[in-house]
Amino acid sequence: MAKFIVMAEEGERVLLDKAREQLGLDLSGVPVIFTGVGAINIIRSLQDIDREAELINIGYAGSANFDLGTWVEVTEVRLNHPNVTYPEPELKISDFSIQKSEVRKAVCYSNCDFVLASDYKDCVFDMELAFIAALGFKNLHSFKYVSDNLSLHAYHDLTHGVE
Repeated sequence: MAKFIVMAEEGERVLLDKAREQLGLDLSGVPVIFTGVGAINIIRSLQDIDREAELINIGYAGSANFDLGTWVEVTEVRLNHPNVTYPEPELKISDFSIQKSEVRKAVCYSNCDFVLASDYKDCVFDMELAFIAALGFKNLHSFKYVSDNLSLHAYHDLTHGVE
C-alpha cells in the first residue's frame, strides 16, 4: 500500500524532524506531497491518489487554549462554521496510537480562513484536514503542531507561512 506525508506548505517540512524527535515517528523515505493551503489546493493535489493509500497529515494549527508547541493527534475533523448549524457526516481520523503523554488527542476544525477568535476549547484549527478527509481516504492520520493561539502575527513569526 502506498504511503504519503501530506503537508500544506514547504515551510512545514521542519515539522518532520520535530515529529521524529518528539513523537517517535520514523517517516524517512516516505514521499511528501505539498498541497498548498485550502480546499481547492487539497482537491487538486490529492484527487488522483488511491483512496486506499495511507496518508499522514502533519502541519501547523492554531488553538484557543493549547500551549504553543503542543502536539495534537487528531481524532476527528469537522468544518468550522460557528454561525450556522447543519448536518454533516462525522469524519473520524485513524488512530496512530502515539502513547506519549505530551501528545493531546483532540478534534480539528478546518476553515476557509485563518481563525482569529473562537469559543471552542480543547481543539485545533487548520485549513486543510476536513477537505482531505472528505475525499474518502480510508487510512488517514493527522498530527498538528500548535503554532499560535489564534494569532496570525504569532503564526507568521513562527512559520513565515500563508500571507
